[in-house]
Amino acid sequence: MPFSYSFLLFTTVLFTSIQSAMAQPSKRPREYGIRFGVLPTGPLNAITDVPGVRVGQITLKEGQTIRTGVTAILPHDGNQFQQKSPAAIYIGNGFGKLMGYSQVEELGTVETPIVLTNTLNIPTAADALIDYTLAQKGNEQVRSVNAVVGETNDGFLNDIRGRHVTKQHVLDAIRQAKTGPVDEGNVGAGTGTVCFGFKGGIGTASRKLPASLGGYTVGALVQTNFGGVLQIGGVPIGVELGRYDFKKNLDGSCMMVVLTDAPLDARNLKRLAKRAFMGLAQTGGIASNGSGDYVIAVSTAYRIPHEAASPFDELKLLRNDNVSPLFLAAIEATEEAIINSLFAAQTLTGDQGHTVEQLPVEKVVDLLKKAGQAR
Repeated sequence: MPFSYSFLLFTTVLFTSIQSAMAQPSKRPREYGIRFGVLPTGPLNAITDVPGVRVGQITLKEGQTIRTGVTAILPHDGNQFQQKSPAAIYIGNGFGKLMGYSQVEELGTVETPIVLTNTLNIPTAADALIDYTLAQKGNEQVRSVNAVVGETNDGFLNDIRGRHVTKQHVLDAIRQAKTGPVDEGNVGAGTGTVCFGFKGGIGTASRKLPASLGGYTVGALVQTNFGGVLQIGGVPIGVELGRYDFKKNLDGSCMMVVLTDAPLDARNLKRLAKRAFMGLAQTGGIASNGSGDYVIAVSTAYRIPHEAASPFDELKLLRNDNVSPLFLAAIEATEEAIINSLFAAQTLTGDQGHTVEQLPVEKVVDLLKKAGQAR
């Protein structure tokens, strides 16, 4: 018995050490000398470079079958219902279950945190957002809530039919949301996702415009779970690796959330969202028939009060002629966020013993160096 206990203790410590080693953060593409576009990044190269933006994530990895989670994005630290944010949603391909679209499209505002999770937990996440909103001080008379929840289907690696995400998980993600660095890869809503046939996940990036162009920041966060023919910096990585197949790994989804501190209204936020979709295209994504690809774009530059004494809004908005640099920023940040998700993701085994391998980063970097796209 003592020998068996000691052996069990040794193997447990060893396994824990191996898990810890495997959990060490991966190098981001820029650390390999890979560059994306021409605009500089923010200090963190993350969506949280946009002042006031917070991200919270809950990761569920339990037993052999549960591989899912929640990612929450909060545009500001106030009461989101009482101080709504201007917003727009662009549908690249509508094979998805995004909740809350119609009111955002109609009124041009978002009134809850934005939550991402898996397909079959959309109702649970919405229920949690409603609970969260009704419980906030100042919302005692609220009788209508437009919860915004996006999803991708992680059913290959996750026991999605078990619907393991609970309201408490969603509430925890919201309450733990913070500024600063954002975890990427197999975390939150990206825990069980697959991208270009490799392990996908959560990715984020940002761009900071020079002062001469307004000095605004654009940040993107993505939940990657889609297919196509992977390319990085214009290099056909999927072709070089022989990892593309028009019978497999094409369907899925990609949720893209883009925030900026530029003063844009819903109309120009919709235009910004369309450009973010171009960032997905630059990675080789094709928005296949079964892929739900959405962009949620939000401005943090001002807030729209739920109730106001004046019947007029007095806003100073960026003119159409001055938004093009933001368009480029959204394209570059979204493209890099998607590639960041692939570099951070790790090989994962999940439901029914399914295994999805991580991107062979060293091989990819060698290909990019040969093509002159990495130092």
